[in-house]
Amino acid sequence: MNVDHDLRLGLHPLLADRFSPSAFDPAGVVGDETLALLLEAARWAPSAGNSQPWAFLPVRPGEPDHARVTRFLAPSSARWAPAAGLLIVNLARRHVDDTDLVYSEFADYDLGQAVAHLTVQAQAMSLTCHQFRAFDKDGLTAELRPNPGWTVLTMTAVGVPADRGQPVRRRRSVAELRSAPWSDGP
Repeated sequence: MNVDHDLRLGLHPLLADRFSPSAFDPAGVVGDETLALLLEAARWAPSAGNSQPWAFLPVRPGEPDHARVTRFLAPSSARWAPAAGLLIVNLARRHVDDTDLVYSEFADYDLGQAVAHLTVQAQAMSLTCHQFRAFDKDGLTAELRPNPGWTVLTMTAVGVPADRGQPVRRRRSVAELRSAPWSDGP
């Protein structure tokens, strides 16, 4: 009996069916209402001290900022990401207001939570997301010039998949997730 496979059957379909497409349908437009709902989902993600240290620059094909962003894609992501109905530049604010802290150790994690919420909302709307870091981060940061304390970390491509991913998705086992950090157990 494959315990991991049996557990997957109990997952919510939004989680069990999630995948990162390697191609997007360029006809899959992401409209204003859909974009607003995706950002609303991200807005409600948990964060340390309710700091909500995330921001997003959403760009769609045909919009002026789309070309500003896509010119910094690495060759690997430039093959598929521009066809997505929406690209989102994900930023974290690592500076903590009203404290002596110069760096929040939670900001990157909290941004990941927000992007995960956005991803699940997209899945619920029959869209898929592919999160990635294959771009010239320094070049994009120089182009966008975020305010001090803000850091460009990742991007998320959102849209209608042109493929359904791998027929068999391989994941590490739950046992490995629990034991990987320790050679002889905790």
